[in-house]
Amino acid sequence: MNSKTEAQKRIAELTEQINYHNQLYYQEDTSEISDFEFDQLLNELIQLETEYPDLLRPESPSQRVGGTITKVFETAEHEQRMLSLGNTYSESELIAFDERVAKGLGHRDYTYFCELKFDGVAISLVYENGRLIRAVTRGDGFKGDVVTENVKTIRNIPLYIKGEEIPERFEARGEIFLPKKEFDKINAEREKSGDPLLANPRNAASGTLKMQDSSVVAKRRLNCYFYQLIGDENLVSRHDQAIHQLEKWGFNVSQTYKNCTDIQSVLSFIESWREKRHHLPLDTDGVVLKVNDYQQREILGFTAKIPRWAIAYKYKAESALSTIRNITFQVGRTGAITPVANLSPVQLAGTTVKRASLHNANEILRLDLHEGDQVFVEKGGEIIPKITGVSLENRKPNAKPFSYITHCPECHTHLNRKEGEAKHYCPNAMGCPPQLLGRIEHFVHKRAMDIDSLGTERIRALINQGYVKDPADIYDLESKQDKLLGLEINDDQYTKDQNGSLYVTLRKALFALTEGISLSAIDRFLEDTEGLEQQERLQAFKNYLKKFQTKSDVNLAYIARFEDWLQKATWDTIEDYVPVAPVLLVWIKDLEVEQLVKLCKEKNSVHNIVLEFDFTLTEQQTEKLKKLKGNTFQEGVISNMMEGIKTSKNQPFEKVLFALGIRNIGENTAKLLAEQFGSIDALAASSIEELLEINGVGETLAQSLQDFFSDPKNQELISRLKGHGLHFKKEKKESQQESQKLTGLKILASGKLNHFKRDEIIDFVESHGGTYLKSVSKNLDFIIEGEDMGPSKKEKAQKLGIKMIDEQAFLNLLNHHG
Repeated sequence: MNSKTEAQKRIAELTEQINYHNQLYYQEDTSEISDFEFDQLLNELIQLETEYPDLLRPESPSQRVGGTITKVFETAEHEQRMLSLGNTYSESELIAFDERVAKGLGHRDYTYFCELKFDGVAISLVYENGRLIRAVTRGDGFKGDVVTENVKTIRNIPLYIKGEEIPERFEARGEIFLPKKEFDKINAEREKSGDPLLANPRNAASGTLKMQDSSVVAKRRLNCYFYQLIGDENLVSRHDQAIHQLEKWGFNVSQTYKNCTDIQSVLSFIESWREKRHHLPLDTDGVVLKVNDYQQREILGFTAKIPRWAIAYKYKAESALSTIRNITFQVGRTGAITPVANLSPVQLAGTTVKRASLHNANEILRLDLHEGDQVFVEKGGEIIPKITGVSLENRKPNAKPFSYITHCPECHTHLNRKEGEAKHYCPNAMGCPPQLLGRIEHFVHKRAMDIDSLGTERIRALINQGYVKDPADIYDLESKQDKLLGLEINDDQYTKDQNGSLYVTLRKALFALTEGISLSAIDRFLEDTEGLEQQERLQAFKNYLKKFQTKSDVNLAYIARFEDWLQKATWDTIEDYVPVAPVLLVWIKDLEVEQLVKLCKEKNSVHNIVLEFDFTLTEQQTEKLKKLKGNTFQEGVISNMMEGIKTSKNQPFEKVLFALGIRNIGENTAKLLAEQFGSIDALAASSIEELLEINGVGETLAQSLQDFFSDPKNQELISRLKGHGLHFKKEKKESQQESQKLTGLKILASGKLNHFKRDEIIDFVESHGGTYLKSVSKNLDFIIEGEDMGPSKKEKAQKLGIKMIDEQAFLNLLNHHG
């Protein structure tokens, strides 16, 4: 920018553009530019405002990126109580409510304002002189948590109101929510990285609003619908006027409201939204109706808890009957086991449902689930539906009850269940693939070993296929490059049944079993037949293939052969997945069936199954395998990985120490320990007492170190990593000799110093000829006492009679010495 004037003009342009795109995204649910392009506009604005700070306005879009850390949320009282409403599921009760309103007013000259009841987090926003000054959660209705900094990051909440006749002070109330598409996006990312999934959008919105770091809140695209204006009594006299005033000031009001003339039109409104509500960007479980006129509300008043002029009608949770196929078990990053019921497809709340969470073993017992049971499935706000009961009259005779697994489906370790806990856990934290993933991700992190060519998907593939069982295995990959070539990078096309047999998605199977049919054509077919049973789907696919002139006969023959192999054994039915063995048997005739079935239980991917073949595949077979496998490790990827692994061997000792993932050892603590002990061997040999002498090391941390180094597995890991050439000693820096003013003096610094960082004081003492000791002992000549010196160190120094001087006295000593 050539001048401040040009900067001012550009800031105005950027502000207008960003506000326009925010309006499109949050209020019209559309977008004209990508997230990347939006971020570029925002970054340019932030850069200009940083360069010209006097041009920064409080209402600038840049003020929504967050950054404030809130350790404890204050509470504040609401000026007017945030009320609860009475609920009903019955039309007759709504009519009875209307009768009470008519009786209370003595006439029927009133209207109802109807709005959808959104499933979010109630919020109160206070504005003074048009500027947002405070945001408070509902809390108990009387007082709530102050979350102003977090709310400011929500891009469709006005930070500043412009216009005529704006009251000096007013309050806007609304419902903060996480749109379903944002919730799905977050959960997809969490699933990829092996983190536990968020339960539902409402809980996710509530949890986000209470996060301590507002910059993290800003990244989750929360939204808000407003439904109430509180201000000067003369401002408005009816609720519909208040809503229009909010809209006029730029508040986001859901365009789903209606002013209804009588209770019959209210019932029509409720019915009109019964199905339509499923297409809204957030969950809604009912309709709120309020008497529109404020004076009439005053006349009707309140009961002890709720207003007599408003009520919420709730839609009953939708339920459907489905057949339970089988139960599969998922392992989370913490080792927690979650059972999931695989169901026959059923339509529910506008979507096809094929799976339902069973939570834990207690739930399976409570429901008394038997094989082949017909179950009632409900879909509320949860991420996946839940089974609410069993249709006992439809239970087959001699049906066996489902039993809970005893061993981990990932690593076959015997499961633990602590007394009083509902969940089963896999105790194999060091070797169970989902648990190992977090450990390896930490090891390769930028701030640890910095192997950026090993991303989450690549690590997960290497773990799941048995190539990496601990961090040292990463450095063995160089000798296994030939086996890695062709390994699936993304293995989410696979699952296993309860017997441990490998299954692949129907999508990938159909793609591999056909020729000349694109993956997008298969996707269209699967979308159109989502509600069909698997057998019906295969029949429909054969009819679908007849529409294609290319290789129709060949493709039909392949599918027929696949169906034959499918029927030759009893396989579990998992919707959207098929067993791998029948797929391979269609076009690899040299396979011994029993051996293949055995391999499909032992291996976790098609690639690792094929490595066991003692014959060479034809070009056509290789091509079909590629289609089945999808994205794989290629030479360029492998080469890139090997380069990153090789370079990581140059990381200094403190980075290696941090990478080991010792509990309670953060990045700064790793630096401190590396500085104090100089090598892993010295650290491993240290006693609890020696560790506790170090300022910043407490009992918990000292015990973590002792536990880690006493474990034989960790000792072996360190030995292997040493063998691979990683640095386990701190490299001595050649300190430049400044003077000999401290020659012969033994010095220790304790507490926070103003002129030196922890490692800088050591170099400084040594550069002036002194010797720096790392613990309190009688050999010390003096201690430099900084702020917040540890009381135990101080007490020990006083007992030994060691002289203590402050930082300024130390600097004076240098300046006046010699």
